[in-house]
Amino acid sequence: MAQLSLRDVRKNFKGTEVLRGIDLEIGDRELVVFVGPSGCGKSTLLRMIAGLDDMSGGEFLLNGVSMREVPPSKRGIAMVFQSYALYPHMDVYENMAFGARLQGLDKAEVENRIQDAAKMLRLEPLLRRKPRELSGGQRQRVAIGRALVRKPEVFLLDEPLSNLDAALRSDVRLEIAKLHQDIGGTMIYVTHDQVEAMTLADKIVVMNAGRIEQVGSPRELYETPANTFVATFIGSPRMTLIDAVRMGDEFAVAGSGAVALAGAPASGAQVKLGVRPDAFGIVTDGPGYRAEFVYSEYLGNDAYVYARLGDGTLVSVRTDPAPRSERPGDVVLLRPDPAAVHFFDGESGQRL
Repeated sequence: MAQLSLRDVRKNFKGTEVLRGIDLEIGDRELVVFVGPSGCGKSTLLRMIAGLDDMSGGEFLLNGVSMREVPPSKRGIAMVFQSYALYPHMDVYENMAFGARLQGLDKAEVENRIQDAAKMLRLEPLLRRKPRELSGGQRQRVAIGRALVRKPEVFLLDEPLSNLDAALRSDVRLEIAKLHQDIGGTMIYVTHDQVEAMTLADKIVVMNAGRIEQVGSPRELYETPANTFVATFIGSPRMTLIDAVRMGDEFAVAGSGAVALAGAPASGAQVKLGVRPDAFGIVTDGPGYRAEFVYSEYLGNDAYVYARLGDGTLVSVRTDPAPRSERPGDVVLLRPDPAAVHFFDGESGQRL
């Protein structure tokens, strides 16, 4: 069992506030992903949970017990670093055994744990190789195995896939998801890649500038983002934000016309319309926003058209992959699906 409570956690570096009051509850056996842009504080928060950095304020409880005075080695937490951090002079077996031996485990128990971890991570043929003889994905699996051998209550993974190529990232991501299913432990995973967050997480914590913007399941964050930051961070291609003026039932966009959007919230004269690529359609007549065709992307099963509205906003539209007749500079008519449009306050960016 591993339940974590973060209460008003703060961190300052030489007068610079890096974390600005983090409140978060993480349940037993959850896989929680911290996601956000570089510099938002997610890795710093992870290091504070591990005990590698001190808190400037607030409280961290593990299973109801304060960790403020507990050293990292006594917390029952194992961390997998972005850079693997393997000992180059040790083979895979010795790298995996090192932490377990420091725990004072006997030789037979260390052997059993290594064999179990090696089997789970498909490392059995590699146990006598040195790190320099391994691929990036194999090194990352060894780093995960070293943490697994310690049998911690909490696994922390700090951007473990960032050094891998695209194909390998997908493979190792699946291995991490399966590992969580197999061991059932509590995992906290840090990334700036929202695709990793969406595919792995039970719960996503979106961070920005040292604060938590929203916490929820991948579906909750995608379908009901709390503000414009979350709306544009989650989803690929990103959601388009369009400045609009309410005119009765219609929403006007400068230089592109007005469209009636049934079901819009009653408040807000100046609003931002949030429209994902699959919520726009290209039509030949009727209501719609006029836009200038810029270019299209063919991706096999899908294609995306990019067009610029009269106010300069670049819009992405998911379309059929069939060849298109438009050329750059042509005028196209874009019609949003009213049921799929998100509405945000024009000033605060909060969801209406």
